[in-house]
Amino acid sequence: MRRIQMAVFDMAGTTVNEKNVVYKSLWKTLLAAGYDVSLEKVLEIGAGKEKLQAIEDLLTLLDPQLENLKERASELHAQFLQTLEEAYRQLDVCPFEGTTEVFQTLRDQQIKVVLNTGYGRATAEFLLEKLQWKIGDQIDLLVTADDVQNGRPAPDMILIAMEKWNMTSADQVLKVGDSIIDIEEGKNAGCGITVGVSTGAHTVAQLNQAQPDHIIDSLREIPKLVL
Repeated sequence: MRRIQMAVFDMAGTTVNEKNVVYKSLWKTLLAAGYDVSLEKVLEIGAGKEKLQAIEDLLTLLDPQLENLKERASELHAQFLQTLEEAYRQLDVCPFEGTTEVFQTLRDQQIKVVLNTGYGRATAEFLLEKLQWKIGDQIDLLVTADDVQNGRPAPDMILIAMEKWNMTSADQVLKVGDSIIDIEEGKNAGCGITVGVSTGAHTVAQLNQAQPDHIIDSLREIPKLVL
């Protein structure tokens, strides 16, 4: 078995149980703007993406004749961030059961634990604060959409994490996420193992479309895949 040296986990829907508040907030923003779209479609199109890109992709689908796409997307993104901030302040955010213990198990085996996310840094750090997770304690690194030029499915966030510890082979990296685009990100980086988890945005059938190495129902299954 290959020796995994770094595990990269998505946040919302993978390690953080925020009850799909991100996509519900995005959905509400689009509904308020007059777009007839279902939450299921928002999840299908937007899951795992940098959120401005998700809005652009949704607008392209919902309003293909829109001429000022980027300007309109920026306006809706600002509204979405306000809606999301209000929702997060009221929400009791918690990790999925067993997540913190899995992190500790991996770190005890000298495996770096990295969180990466389609959130901007302010939102991601706000979540960490609510979870009482700290870099150097529960995790080793946080990489956000603000830290890269190219969002998922580009591998940039994973490559930044590899550079942090001078890793040259992504074959030693595990990538875990709850959406198709998470798996695509891992494959584009050349990760040795990609894992889909069925706790978030996409169903098992949807995750299977990306052909991850494994699909699991709980992060508690991660140690047996890598240790």
